[in-house]
Amino acid sequence: QAMEAGGAYRSTSLDAPKGERGDSSNTERFLGTVDTNFAKGEYRIVVDELLAQLPERERMIVAMRFFDELSQSEIAERVGVSQMHVSRLLARTLTELRALLTDEVAM
Repeated sequence: QAMEAGGAYRSTSLDAPKGERGDSSNTERFLGTVDTNFAKGEYRIVVDELLAQLPERERMIVAMRFFDELSQSEIAERVGVSQMHVSRLLARTLTELRALLTDEVAM
């Protein structure tokens, strides 16, 4: 382990050929590519901020529906309301989230 750690002090040029046939390294192939997960992180921050503005019950219902991927019937069972009421709450909450997002973008 110590010898492996010592090797970390020496780096190889990214332009140096790798392998017998001069294949490029994995690092070289991924340099300059778009990291799709980077945008997801930014979106998650925005979503968390918007969800924090909702009342706890609505926040919990949205989380169960979109993060836990529960059906409206399953949510209704857990919350103790009808499936129709969950449907109405989701519709109203998503409308509110859209309005909050529009306000955020306008600022």
